[in-house]
Amino acid sequence: MDGQLKSPTSPTEGRDVVRGGMPFERPIDMPVQDLRQGPQVVRALGPAPVRAIFARAIVILATLGLTGYALFEMLGIVEFSKMTVLQGVMIFFFTVTFGWIAFSAASAIAGLLVPIHIPKTQANLAGSRTALLMPIYNEDPTATTSALQAMAEALAQAGAAQHFEIVIISDSTQVDPWINESIAVDRLRRELRNVMPVWYRRRWHNTGRKAGNVEEFVKRWGGRYDYMIVLDADSLMSAETMVELVRRMQGDAHLGILQTVPMLHGHYSLFSRIQQFAGRVYGGIIARGVATWSGNEGNYWGHNAIIRVQAFAEACGMPQLPGRKPFGGHVMSHDFVEAALMRRAGWKVRMAPDLDGSWEESPPSLIDVAVRDRRWAQGNLQHSKIVGADGLSTISRGHFCIGIMSYLSSPLWLMLLVVGFALTLQATLIRPEYFSRSFQLFPDWPKFDAERMMQLFVFTMIVLFIPKVLGMLRSLFNSKIRKGCGGFLGVILSTVFETLLSALYAPIMMLVQTQHVIEIFTGRDSGWNAQRRRTDSTAWSESARIHWVHVVIGVLTGIIAYLISPTLLAWLTPTLAGLLLSIPLSKMSGSVLAGRVMHSLGLLRTPEEKHAPAVIKRRDELLAQAKEPARDGLRLLAADRQARYAHITGNLPRPAESRGHPDPHRLTAEQKVRDASNLNEALSWLGPAEKVHVAGDPRMLERLAELPES
Repeated sequence: MDGQLKSPTSPTEGRDVVRGGMPFERPIDMPVQDLRQGPQVVRALGPAPVRAIFARAIVILATLGLTGYALFEMLGIVEFSKMTVLQGVMIFFFTVTFGWIAFSAASAIAGLLVPIHIPKTQANLAGSRTALLMPIYNEDPTATTSALQAMAEALAQAGAAQHFEIVIISDSTQVDPWINESIAVDRLRRELRNVMPVWYRRRWHNTGRKAGNVEEFVKRWGGRYDYMIVLDADSLMSAETMVELVRRMQGDAHLGILQTVPMLHGHYSLFSRIQQFAGRVYGGIIARGVATWSGNEGNYWGHNAIIRVQAFAEACGMPQLPGRKPFGGHVMSHDFVEAALMRRAGWKVRMAPDLDGSWEESPPSLIDVAVRDRRWAQGNLQHSKIVGADGLSTISRGHFCIGIMSYLSSPLWLMLLVVGFALTLQATLIRPEYFSRSFQLFPDWPKFDAERMMQLFVFTMIVLFIPKVLGMLRSLFNSKIRKGCGGFLGVILSTVFETLLSALYAPIMMLVQTQHVIEIFTGRDSGWNAQRRRTDSTAWSESARIHWVHVVIGVLTGIIAYLISPTLLAWLTPTLAGLLLSIPLSKMSGSVLAGRVMHSLGLLRTPEEKHAPAVIKRRDELLAQAKEPARDGLRLLAADRQARYAHITGNLPRPAESRGHPDPHRLTAEQKVRDASNLNEALSWLGPAEKVHVAGDPRMLERLAELPES
């Protein structure tokens, strides 16, 4: 049968029989972790590396120094001794938001000054088995299987395929994606029958979402593997990078997680190009900075990383958080938590920004980013209940705080604008009291140092753009990035263009993320929806529906600002411009045509476009050859015996129902299929949940196949 290969570690152990798409179970214990009490046994790793200590000193001193200078200047502008309550509130929000951008600048400076750690190891892959683990949820299976096939073939060409196995773990809840998955996996098995095993499992109950999906795999089959390279549905990695990840794991017995820095690629819309260029030019310097100050206490981003399975099982059993959603329940952004728990148990968690062959796709439009951000915002704010867990390292707590702040920064920025607006309104409408004390000889003239304020504004802009400038300069001296992004002129012009567009999109995202934060704090759960990964354009109607509120806010703010002071309106123009143009900007963000125009002008290019790596080329070839997924999966199974057989044999049997508690959807599905006189009638009667039960029952599928078409 396809996928039956002997284990690379033991020939006598390797007669693996496919059982519903998976090998025999090899369970491993994965205890739930207690956040109130750290583990009793913790591996001692010794002090932090010298380069990490040096990088942390740079980040702390630079952040404090830049923020302290900005605060000193702001206090001088408003005259501290005569500061009003409203001015004090403004200074508070200014200090917090400036500290945030100062920290980003300091991390970029550390990434430039401190060399990253590149381990030298003589270890090889002998004796290891690694799962290429891809969790999926109502995805397009042609894209996922094409990527996996390209990676498997690349590993075979590198002579390392015998040390890897593909494992697709599905949480799909819709019948058509599930059926298409079965068919795509069957094709993938046949294509790779002489290359590597391909395993597939779909869960009936989506307990714990993605974290629960991975956890169940580890508990049931984790004992089969030494490592797992966790992939997202849009992930792609080169053979060289995957092999090097395993080599570094083999060479360091204390290494628990090794996270690559995936580059964005694969989309041609304007917004995707903005993100891809920014990630290529600025992302490297920022990632290097985070890697240097994190040291052995790095972070995990949930994909494109290798994990030691035994360590993961030992340290990362995810607890449920007390309380109601959105802060309670299952942990959403589980990756940060898993990194912190792994480090708490004494395992190293490192980043590998030196490995280039790691990619993922960016959301194709502003709206898609906003939808994804809603889930991420809830997951990051949920970490406020975990950051105080017992036994965590200071750096791990820092990662949590950075994630929380990445979403709180938007409402803080908005509050800074609102307070500044209120101060201007107060100065305009309320007559100042120059003689506040009896028998006062000289008046208390209002003081506002406009020249000093302008100097502070320029200083703030410099700090804000430090990561971009450093990233651009580093790219200009990196021949691969420079040539791939259009040469010296292409990098510089694209940086300017990306900065202008990002400045327009920034106030829109500020309001979007502020809305997300408000919804979360008022108890609204984000749910779990499949991510839209590909689109050719954003409809005007969709843009208007999402952004009309932003336009109204921009118009009202502009009118009020003009009535108060034309100078105030001038200061707010950069922010208001993005809001007033939010509908066409959102529409344009998803436009592939606009993206291709930018490419033709030599703007926002990336090295992967000019010289596509072999694994990307092969993935694209397979995608071009792939058939369109079936739009009516049950009709296909009823008509195609081979597809029906692949689906039935390629899935684990449905779990047994509790005695006395049959599933009502299954019962009604059985009755409807039994009563139907033809296929069209049966399919028209079945609801979405009932169709899923039909697809999971061989007897009902055979009954559908026996029915005439109409």
